[in-house]
Amino acid sequence: EVQLVESGGALVQAGGSLTLSCAFSGITFDYSIGWFRQAPGREREAVACIRNDDGMTHYVDPVGGRFTISEDKDKNTVYLRMNRVKPQDTAVYYCTAGYGYYCSDYGYPKDYWGQGTQVTVSS
Repeated sequence: EVQLVESGGALVQAGGSLTLSCAFSGITFDYSIGWFRQAPGREREAVACIRNDDGMTHYVDPVGGRFTISEDKDKNTVYLRMNRVKPQDTAVYYCTAGYGYYCSDYGYPKDYWGQGTQVTVSS
């Protein structure tokens, strides 16, 4: 059984930094891990992803250059470092996983989802 548990969501001031964590289990090879977010009244959107095999990453334009996704394979944990956050980054952030190397403009991993963690950026 694949399980994803997010943590690290908080209230942060605009311009500040925050790191989200996603501890995962039940998926060990040929996978990708992603982050999605959903703001109030908006559709869920992809944020970033990372491939397990070669560590290749992908970011959507609104977060490129500000967010960094990384994986600690020893801890089975993926991190999303959020720098220079903006009020428009306010959302529930979800960790996702999927088999196969879907981490590009053509698709993100969406087979499994965590429960989400709230990030609120104050102006």
